[in-house]
Amino acid sequence: MPHDQKALVLDFGGVVTRTLFETHDLTEKALGLAAGTLTWRGPFDPPSDPLWQAMQQDEITERDYWRIRTREVADLTGRPFTKMADFVKAARGADPDAVMRPEALAAIEIACHAGCRLAILSNELDLFYGSEFREKLAFLKDFDVIVDATYTRILKPDPRAYQHCLDKLDLPAANCVFVDDQLRNIRGAEAAGLRSVHFDVLTPRQSYDDALRLLGLPLLTQGELT
Repeated sequence: MPHDQKALVLDFGGVVTRTLFETHDLTEKALGLAAGTLTWRGPFDPPSDPLWQAMQQDEITERDYWRIRTREVADLTGRPFTKMADFVKAARGADPDAVMRPEALAAIEIACHAGCRLAILSNELDLFYGSEFREKLAFLKDFDVIVDATYTRILKPDPRAYQHCLDKLDLPAANCVFVDDQLRNIRGAEAAGLRSVHFDVLTPRQSYDDALRLLGLPLLTQGELT
């Protein structure tokens, strides 16, 4: 199958960017907090983060989780963070490139060079990050499609979210590989017929290699990424 008839479809937060759990040091510096103030670690230490565990058990939504964390950081800093985007812009807005996953950028470059289509399918790209953040990311110009539930109001794992992305790509589900760090979204994608990779934030290189392998593309492990 020609590569231009395939697509790499990526979630954004956690898959393209490093998670906020991984960048506590940058957040603390940006917000004037003492080192070590932020202790919630999500998937990097689930037993120490009951709120994360509640989200994984579908007791609260991902948006609920970040709404609570945003309120906690607002209380710590005395800043009026009323929305997740306010928090993220303050924590990351000055240098968005600093929180991009190098593995993501390398995989995007490989797919783009091969002629594969590229898409973002996110539940909260602009809701969490703000449109100004996205506009600073030059690599997004290589993407054919960006579907953001901030505007569509259709959240993964709703099957309509995946179908909307496929319609915009004008490709069948079987030609696409979807990457997401939330298992519920992977299950939704598989039900919609997409080949999928459950992204592991602990082993990002391996996850991207799994996706590239499904697309028949060179792997990150064959390159010089460090």
